[in-house]
Amino acid sequence: MLLLGCIKEVSDYELAISLPNGLSGFVPVTQVSDAYSKLLTKQVAQGELLEELNSLPDMFSPGTLVRCIVTSIEKRDNGSRSVKLSIDPKKVNKGLNSAALTAGMLLSGSVLSVEDHGYLIDIGVTGTHAFLPHQKAKNYIKAAKKGPALKIGQNLNCLIVEVKNEGRVVCLSIDRSEVAASIATERQSWALTNLLPGLVVKARVQKVDPLGLKVTFLSYFTGIVDFMHMDPEKSMSYSPDQVVKACVLSVHPTSRAVRLTLRSPFLHPGGAPRQLPSQRMGAVLEEATVKTFYKQFGAVFELDDGTLAFAQLKHLSKTRKSFKPGAFKEGCKHKCRIIDYSLMDEMCIVSLRHQIIEARFLQYQDIHVGDVVQGKVLSLKPIGMQVKVADGIRGLVPSLHLSDVILKQPEKKYNIGDEVKCRVLECNPEGKKLILTLKKSLVQSKLPVLSNYEDAKPGLITHGFVVCAREFGCIVKFYNDVKGLVPKNELGSEPISCPEKVFYEGQVLKVMVLKCEPQQERLLLSFRLSSKSGPEDKWKCTPKEKQEVKYQIGEIVDVKIMKKKGNGLEVSILGDENNVVAWIPTLHLSDFVATSKLLWHLLQEGDVLPGVMYLSDKGEHILLSRKSAVISAVQEEQVVRTFSEIQPGMVLTGYVRNVLPFGVFVEFPFGVTGLAPKVSMSDKFVTDTKDHFVVGQTVTAKVMSIDEEKQRVLLNLKVSECSSGDSAAESFALLNQYFKELKEIRSLLRRGERSICELVPGKRVHLVVQDVRQDGSALFSGSSVTGLTVTATRYHLGDKNIAPGEKRKAFVLHVDALTSEAYVSLREELLKQRP
Repeated sequence: MLLLGCIKEVSDYELAISLPNGLSGFVPVTQVSDAYSKLLTKQVAQGELLEELNSLPDMFSPGTLVRCIVTSIEKRDNGSRSVKLSIDPKKVNKGLNSAALTAGMLLSGSVLSVEDHGYLIDIGVTGTHAFLPHQKAKNYIKAAKKGPALKIGQNLNCLIVEVKNEGRVVCLSIDRSEVAASIATERQSWALTNLLPGLVVKARVQKVDPLGLKVTFLSYFTGIVDFMHMDPEKSMSYSPDQVVKACVLSVHPTSRAVRLTLRSPFLHPGGAPRQLPSQRMGAVLEEATVKTFYKQFGAVFELDDGTLAFAQLKHLSKTRKSFKPGAFKEGCKHKCRIIDYSLMDEMCIVSLRHQIIEARFLQYQDIHVGDVVQGKVLSLKPIGMQVKVADGIRGLVPSLHLSDVILKQPEKKYNIGDEVKCRVLECNPEGKKLILTLKKSLVQSKLPVLSNYEDAKPGLITHGFVVCAREFGCIVKFYNDVKGLVPKNELGSEPISCPEKVFYEGQVLKVMVLKCEPQQERLLLSFRLSSKSGPEDKWKCTPKEKQEVKYQIGEIVDVKIMKKKGNGLEVSILGDENNVVAWIPTLHLSDFVATSKLLWHLLQEGDVLPGVMYLSDKGEHILLSRKSAVISAVQEEQVVRTFSEIQPGMVLTGYVRNVLPFGVFVEFPFGVTGLAPKVSMSDKFVTDTKDHFVVGQTVTAKVMSIDEEKQRVLLNLKVSECSSGDSAAESFALLNQYFKELKEIRSLLRRGERSICELVPGKRVHLVVQDVRQDGSALFSGSSVTGLTVTATRYHLGDKNIAPGEKRKAFVLHVDALTSEAYVSLREELLKQRP
């Protein structure tokens, strides 16, 4: 089937073509012309770029009319059809022969070669040589602005000026004024076998119908003008025997059906249809008025700016059953969204479907770098995962970005059809290129998105991923292919001799911008994130105060809380005439992380804390600790004061100073630090170090090895390796300390007269049902649980059917004093147990 089409988009590998009646098709790069295909083959064989081979964007422009022939119709996975086309003159003009060629004919041609006096043109007719003189091409070249000369493979709308030697030689013109003035006539002896789309003819109206017109042209041809191709301004005024100017749109060889258009841009060969302003694409219109409804096709609407739009039948309602024809009488108004624009019909394509009106993305232009998008897995290939983001929008998750860690067998984690949450790394709407990541660290990151060098201001902290680790440092990449260097001295707080052994490709890390030169696209980064805490976060001594401090590390003092701040307590040391002020970080209030947070929550300004240990005065402020295990280690001399005292095999008590993806840095009293690599952190397999340790956590570490030259200590934090002998006694001492601190917390709770201090696990209480949630859990209230949120999960309701207002006896399972929540059970097997 032959069709007239209009180029919609041009990429390096294909042309997207707008076809009549809202259809579209694609011309692959191999279907442009014979000469162009030969150049492509030659370039592939030689493996180097050919000077005479131009890219498709160099030769074709959106908005240009081209003659096409359908080569195949393929069915896609989603059930839709893909129309493959060719603009090769050998296929488009296959119905022509030398004898049929006459002066005044208009047909497609393609540049075959450049000669001294003009161009040899391939018009697809065997035995005919077509020549285009320079004189007949110069005006076209000047107007096209595609360079000083025509290019091999370039498609042209050619007018035959002269025919010689019985059609063996023809002389052509592509001058726009000559082409535009040409009209097909009976003298050119057109037949149905060689009739070409794009020909402008004089037609006589034979029959007028609501769906269109039936016309005759070139004496004995008949054709149809459908409702979308009548002139909108004259659609109601056509009458039989009226003579109109028309352009052939399509020719179907088997059914012998010819379709034409009466729209004005097509009535001069070489014309260009009107385009839709880019800001209108995707626009939601509150009121579009029904102009005409066609029960087999769809409806034509008049939009707010007076232009016409068409909605296919399937876009008028969600399903066929929910479709109501009565809602589409002339004058009815509907909310719709512009989803496309048909160049060949000069009409917006709209949809009334709610899910399309509410859709976040309709085209690649709607997606921005850094957007978090929901997608569906289409396929898994060695290069990565193909994801469907929306209809017509697909993205690629490279294999490096399938997870925070490299997946050797991604098919075990992902299945076709799975819903996945991705983040956009790169988006190029022109090339329809969308690169996504599934790395949780990037998808869930709350830090700024760095997508251009101009935004990389010194001090900015964001997430990036390692693309290269070498002896000089790491190359880290961000969004939109922005990348920078982390030099070796900025890889961590401790020297790292072999970065390639510590960091891996694809690893997500927090980085800080040190320096940026946007013009040179140079970015200097650091993994050492400087603390942003100001005076309001930690108390700083004046030099005078610092000189007067005479405490030794390990000394025990009593303190009074002066001020509570977000990450600790500002305290004054009692019995000191200088009123020295010090700082207790929240995580140094206890050996237990949860207890530390609870103590901070319950302690008040003015409270006295006895038995706090002087830890250090580094960083221009005095640091105190209340960690019982650390205090015991210092008092029992199970510590090292200098690096020279450390010996392999020692078991030391310290606290986590930093948690990095490759391991944990542990600090001990007197300032000695060591690194526990990822493999030595836990008896369990470690995927993410942050799942095992937090900064400030008390730990027992065993010295594995020391490097005196580099002053490095390697540690082992595996529980199985860190026992000093009597593990039962150690465990009992820790447990005893935990209960001792719980007792202290209970006394602090009583001070606030809170019922929570009377509520302990195992206690039986009488409660009233407040609410039963959708998930099956229940909320309770009662005099014994005033001020608490009391919950029982569906499992702990047992087989009891409860309703709001009922009184029930419950068994206390757990009490969270920090969040004021209690969890209870109504199960008989628990309630029957002896108290």
